[in-house]
Amino acid sequence: MTSHRPKAVVIGAGIGGLTLAAALRQVDIDVEVYERATELRAAGSGLGVLSNGGAALDALGIDIGLEKRGQVLQRFGINDAEGNHITWYPIPELSEELGLPPTVVISRSALQQGLLEAVGDTPITLGAAAVGYENGPDGATVRFADGSRAHGDIVVGADGINSAIRRQITGPEPVYEAGYVCWLAIVPFSHPSFETGSVLHYWGSGQRFGLLDVGHGQTYWFGTKNMSVERAADWWGTKDEIVQAYAGWADEVQAAIRATPEEDIIAIPARDRAFLEHWGDGRVTLLGDAAHPMLTSLAQGAGMAIEDAVVLAGTLAGSGDLTAGLRSYEDQRRERTRLMVNASRALSEQEQLEDPRQRHERDEQLRRTTYAAFAEQQQDVLMFPGIHP
Repeated sequence: MTSHRPKAVVIGAGIGGLTLAAALRQVDIDVEVYERATELRAAGSGLGVLSNGGAALDALGIDIGLEKRGQVLQRFGINDAEGNHITWYPIPELSEELGLPPTVVISRSALQQGLLEAVGDTPITLGAAAVGYENGPDGATVRFADGSRAHGDIVVGADGINSAIRRQITGPEPVYEAGYVCWLAIVPFSHPSFETGSVLHYWGSGQRFGLLDVGHGQTYWFGTKNMSVERAADWWGTKDEIVQAYAGWADEVQAAIRATPEEDIIAIPARDRAFLEHWGDGRVTLLGDAAHPMLTSLAQGAGMAIEDAVVLAGTLAGSGDLTAGLRSYEDQRRERTRLMVNASRALSEQEQLEDPRQRHERDEQLRRTTYAAFAEQQQDVLMFPGIHP
């Protein structure tokens, strides 16, 4: 490696950026984090850190107490809109069989807090909106909207789907609009049909609902509904519209919506981007949603960002050339993340089906899927592929 202790400038203090800061500290690389937002406040939503994400953290000895901060997944069920059972996804059983960490369902705020503790005294500058970068012989420099700059031996854009760092690498590019809105909320909630440790999905016609136990008496729920790209991108409706959208659905679905204050419901459009083949430029690379934004259907957005961070840190630690280390990281991550982006989009299309015949065929196929077939499909997804120098 270089003769001095190298420094990374990380743009973005989301899950990917904070995990990278923690991972780089583990391999003796200095870090500075810059975040556009003026405060670190995770949105009121949740996510799953599946076994591969937990295994990636373990690979660098990063312990943020996931199981205490969230809820270990015990059962994952798929139902129809009225609550009639379709199938179980045996994720907990498969993870145990493979000797992997359990899936943990957790609120974004709890995960963020754990990562902030892991990064310790790493400098985090808020209100720093990156607008571009410059490569130089001894590293790269990021320019911010207020005229300030930050220089590092490497720069990592972990600044999300609308990444300023990506924009300079790729030039203008469109987002892919999936054509549905996602409503998200976290609320204190319990119901006889929703057991501790459960994730339950409900599939209707062109819309879905999910209930996820994130622990500590909190439930994360999401709802989706097909609509025009324009309306999904700027949804301006009310809670009453959401209530009406799920009229006649399972009682626990309706109860979760009723229990949620309108101001606590977030609406975002479902979107991703075409897969990017080249993530880097000189001493600059991308990570997480900045590199490979994906739809949420596969629940691997957080897992891929965590894996990216661990692989990048491990690759840099084992490289004598920082630029070569960045390209090695990109080469290691490209095919796995491409698989996840494409699989998430394909699953989203199946989940949002409206045609009754297609929906029936989909549900019947799920009912016929054996444990062995599920294991064959999912074991490579749930296993962290490791770090290769």
